[in-house]
Amino acid sequence: MFYQIICVVLSIYLFRRFQLSRKMFKQGSPLFTLGYNVYTKTRLGNYLNGRDLSKTRLEFPDGHSVVDTEEYAGFTITPIPYLKDNYAYLVEDTVTQVAVVIDPGDADAVQTVVARQGVPLSAIFTTHRHWDHSGGNKKLKSIHPDLAIYGNAEDRVPGSTHKIGDGESVQIGNLKFTALFTPGHTVGHTVYLLTCAQQGSPGCLFTGDLLFLAGNGRMFEGPPSQMLSSLDKVCELPDDTAIYPGHEYALDDLEFALHIDPENEAVKRKLNWVKGRRKDTKITSPSSLGEEKSYNPFLRTSQENILRLADPEYQTATDRQALRAKALLFLRKSKDNFRYKL
Repeated sequence: MFYQIICVVLSIYLFRRFQLSRKMFKQGSPLFTLGYNVYTKTRLGNYLNGRDLSKTRLEFPDGHSVVDTEEYAGFTITPIPYLKDNYAYLVEDTVTQVAVVIDPGDADAVQTVVARQGVPLSAIFTTHRHWDHSGGNKKLKSIHPDLAIYGNAEDRVPGSTHKIGDGESVQIGNLKFTALFTPGHTVGHTVYLLTCAQQGSPGCLFTGDLLFLAGNGRMFEGPPSQMLSSLDKVCELPDDTAIYPGHEYALDDLEFALHIDPENEAVKRKLNWVKGRRKDTKITSPSSLGEEKSYNPFLRTSQENILRLADPEYQTATDRQALRAKALLFLRKSKDNFRYKL
């Protein structure tokens, strides 16, 4: 029993310090699997996440980034920074005066903004069960007893009151949220497309850990082929769709994109813009889906230069989708080992 406890504690420590212990804690190893499962699926993981929240509130009392409220026809979106790089999003219907929040990993940070805005919180939409995206669900429910909490059944989202499946929609005021099932990061990962009854605004997609500005989430619970299908599903949306990711990873992701595709002018332009923003710790979201297709290597696995990096003999391949999945895995492994120079 003592040996098992030691293994669990060690595995969690290594999981949380993943970037510092890659050689001995490779994804897929028994230690990784044990640490991942304990950290993401147990109360102990939630407790450790709570400790991380307390530490980062001291380090970033005003949040890790300076944010702006985006105004659209009929609604606004206010990013809420917490931990070292996470974002939750408060969406307010400016006509009916109701609000929802996406991925409230920090209940206190969210409640502060909700109270400041003075709007009734009607619902939570959770992209996946990881504590840094769902850890505030139950506390917010205790503050707002009528709160509806949506999440995919496959993920067993903490505090969930309503299961939502692929293609299902929820209407709140004039706001319509449509769930798109996008497994790969977790078995039940789901993104949410926001549209409004009022005309004039693009769709807004809250992508959790599926899609970041110039990046893509790790494939913790699914094969590359599954993640590729999830990315392809998102790419079927209109190019003007605004992308709201779960993390501030833009600088690192664009440095990697430049490393992969050094002649890409779209990457260079966006990287220069992001450097200017991050110099003042300003948020870099939203981007647009059309933009992402021009500089995000994880969305460009059909392009020759990406395929050639993954498989120099790619022209002889007969299964195009399998080749693209191989390229996606190559990109993900390369990104995991990439370190840009500050």
